[in-house]
Amino acid sequence: MTDFLNTLDGWVWGIPMMILIVGIGIVLSFRMGFLQFRKLGTALTYAVNNEEGGEGDVSSFGALTTALAATVGTGNIVGVGTAILAGGPGALFWMEFAACFGMATKYAEGLLAVKYRHVKEDGTILGGPFYYIEKGMGAGWKWLAKLFALFGALAGALGIGTSTQVNSICSAVSQLADPEGIHTLMLFGHEYTWANTITAIVVTVCAILVIIGGIERIADVASKIVPTMMVLYVVAGLLIIIMNIGDLGPAIVKICKGAFGADAEYQAAAGGALGAFYMACQKGIARGIFSNESGLGSAPIAAAAAQTKECARQGLVSMTGTFLDTIVICTMTGLAIVMTDAYNSGFEGAPMTMEAFNVGLSKIFPYEWRVGSIILALSLALFAFTTILGWDYYAERCFDYLTNGNKPALKAYRWLYIFAVAIGPFVALDAVWTFADITNGLMAFPNLVGLYALNGVVVRETKDFWRRKDSGEYDDGVAANKAARKAAKAAK
Repeated sequence: MTDFLNTLDGWVWGIPMMILIVGIGIVLSFRMGFLQFRKLGTALTYAVNNEEGGEGDVSSFGALTTALAATVGTGNIVGVGTAILAGGPGALFWMEFAACFGMATKYAEGLLAVKYRHVKEDGTILGGPFYYIEKGMGAGWKWLAKLFALFGALAGALGIGTSTQVNSICSAVSQLADPEGIHTLMLFGHEYTWANTITAIVVTVCAILVIIGGIERIADVASKIVPTMMVLYVVAGLLIIIMNIGDLGPAIVKICKGAFGADAEYQAAAGGALGAFYMACQKGIARGIFSNESGLGSAPIAAAAAQTKECARQGLVSMTGTFLDTIVICTMTGLAIVMTDAYNSGFEGAPMTMEAFNVGLSKIFPYEWRVGSIILALSLALFAFTTILGWDYYAERCFDYLTNGNKPALKAYRWLYIFAVAIGPFVALDAVWTFADITNGLMAFPNLVGLYALNGVVVRETKDFWRRKDSGEYDDGVAANKAARKAAKAAK
């Protein structure tokens, strides 16, 4: 079974899929005049200024942080390390390259999600690729929408949303609390550390308390945890760069040389310059997509719930997710690993990134204090926990669409999701990661078909939005929000 899954994974995430995902981003970028670069400042402004008077379940910022909760996770800490370990420092270059075009893809996903979203009888909002495929492409394509929903529900409960995340949390806590694995107990015929088992119980209980509250509670928790942890992580990353500034230049040279197969170390490992180039490109793009999820179709499910009247405005907010996830967070991780040479330390996964942060911060804190390990363990635990929450929302919306809103079935699925979280630390992780990769790739295909078919709609909506904004017909409310905050501050 493992061999079969590995073969299927290699086929799903082969060159055609990578070309398709990056290619869609390139097409959208050219058609919209590289809007992701020209309007990035406006997008970041919209991300922190909610629109007034729009329909939706949560604020635009709440929708963004819910999407970030699902994307900022193990991929940013563990995924970057595994990409560099397998493809060399050049993998980071291709991760950034894919993210630059992925921002255009994420913009289109957010725009279409709001334009074609559906208001249910109980007043809740449901939207995402399944609805923009069905409504935008026509009822004849509903089978493709159902296919996306099926793979989304499988990915959430049996892959990226549960076992992989809780396993990473437990591994990080165990590495910090009991690195030698001294305190153990027997469960299911296997030996596990007490730290691993207790962490699994705590995470499961916390997940239950949040998940049963629905999108409002998930968004509320995410809007508090995600920004705080991102700031802490970025500050730690900047400290590493500043305290080791002499290593920054050589690290950038390594990354650029490795990206095109010119790194002698990886030429030998990959069987020549062409092999080194392919490995850097494949690992960088694949892990970058896994991290920021541009093109997978997951983030637009959260975007559809945003309180907004303008689909293009929410598209801009959505694309900042890829910028923050990959261009900011993944870059911090990658630079720390390359600058400290942690990818040659013998560690793998989270311990490798912990080693990078321990070494990088050793000029401020003694290495023996393991301050980097503490920051990484805390970041990984909270990032992965919010990913569990975000993916629960994605998976439930997919299952809702798949079963036409069958409430008993949806309730049963929710408890299946929670059960998958509970057993996550006690299953074969390699097979789970492989299954998660496969279902992610299978999700992406229907979504990419929809994006290509509807790229004309995206361009028309974009042009109309900027025409109305530039002529003053549309007031984005940013100035009013700033004035209100200034008045409130003055009153205090």
